Amino acid sequence: MRTIKRIIKIHKIEGYKVFALFSNGASRVIDFKALFKQWNIGPDDKEYSLLKDVKAFQQVAVIDGTFVWENLPIKSVDENGQAVFYPYDVDPIVMYENSEEDEARKIEIGLMIKQARKELGLTQAELAAKSGTSKHYISRIENNKSGIELATLIKIIEGGLGKRLQISIV
Repeated sequence: MRTIKRIIKIHKIEGYKVFALFSNGASRVIDFKALFKQWNIGPDDKEYSLLKDVKAFQQVAVIDGTFVWENLPIKSVDENGQAVFYPYDVDPIVMYENSEEDEARKIEIGLMIKQARKELGLTQAELAAKSGTSKHYISRIENNKSGIELATLIKIIEGGLGKRLQISIV
C-alpha cells in the first residue's frame, strides 16, 4: 500500500510557489502558477480567483495535512439538504506528485559519507565491514537511493569512518 504523504508545514511562500515539508521528511516546492496552467484553470473555475490575486493565494494554510484556502469557500449540500461551505483544498498526494525537491533544504548525507570514505582511502566494502552494514547498503546511501536511520548513521560515521557525528539545528 502506498504511504499517504501529508503536508506538515509551509516553510515559505514566494509568489505562487509554496515551499513545504511533507510527512516523509521531504521538503518540496509546488509552483501553483505552473500547476494551474497544467490544469487549464480558467475564469469559470473556482481556483481562478487565486490565480488572479497573489495576496488571496498566499492566504493558504495547512489544515489536516493539506493546503487549504479558507478565503475560497466551496458551496455544497450536506446529507440533510442544508447548504454548507467548505474551504477550497487540494489533495496532498497530488501536491507531492506535482512538486520538485527543494534544493536549498536538501541534505547530502550520502555525498558527505562518500567524500569522507574516499579521504580515508576506504572502499565501500571496508566501510561496510567497519560499520556493521553491507557494501550494497553503503552504495545505496552514497547514491541517495536509501534513507538512513540515526543509529545506522552513527555506526557509519563513528564506527566506520572513525569520526564524530555532530548535528546542528539552525
